[in-house]
Amino acid sequence: MSASTSVVQVEGLHKSFGEREVLRGIDLTVDQGDVVCVIGPSGSGKSTLLRCVNLLEQPTAGTVRVLGTEVTDPDVDIDRVRTHVGMVFQGFNLFPHRSVLDNCTLAQRTVLKRSREEAEAVARRNLEHVGLADRAASMPGQLSGGQQQRVAIARALSMDPALMLFDEPTSALDPELVGDVLAVMRDLADAGMTMLVVTHEMAFAREVADRVVFMDDGLVVEQGTADRVIGAPTEDRTRSFLSRVLDPTHRHV
Repeated sequence: MSASTSVVQVEGLHKSFGEREVLRGIDLTVDQGDVVCVIGPSGSGKSTLLRCVNLLEQPTAGTVRVLGTEVTDPDVDIDRVRTHVGMVFQGFNLFPHRSVLDNCTLAQRTVLKRSREEAEAVARRNLEHVGLADRAASMPGQLSGGQQQRVAIARALSMDPALMLFDEPTSALDPELVGDVLAVMRDLADAGMTMLVVTHEMAFAREVADRVVFMDDGLVVEQGTADRVIGAPTEDRTRSFLSRVLDPTHRHV
């Protein structure tokens, strides 16, 4: 990493899908140990931003640096960068035919070249961290959605990442399963993990985020502390969005 403490630096990021411009000039910095939550309506470009950070989507223009490496450089070794970046998606993406323990050791052994014994020790430690030490031998289909998502987090943590990306990790879960996943994410934040989180969980963002970024229509409309952006937004678009998602008579947008 460079001398600065910035783990992620996004400058002038644009992304188009055909004629549709999804990101229209995004600037964003995530410093070491920060938890940055990105909020905004569906279709605002939040998930596309996250996917551009580890090059799951190829930006149309702009630069993205992760851990001091410019991932938008055509010659970048993106696989090397990704070994330091954990990502948790809306879907759990577990191998259904492999046990929980195998799901958490496979990448360690193939990418980090750890022995089976070392990989299993790391995996069991992280499964304990997410409250699933007793389910190591289970198959994913035997677990609830919330448990599968916690396995996905344990799998990502088993790679010893310097950065964790979360793409609406609770959006596919039944409401009663959301709390356990958010509790694990709170623990990670308390432990100093650098996190970039796309979320619609406003209470979580308000409680955990060092900074909240509100996006709409492919732009960062405003950003600042959670108390300021969620508690006292200055932009009309932010106020309109929050009035909808914080109104108990409305479902999450």
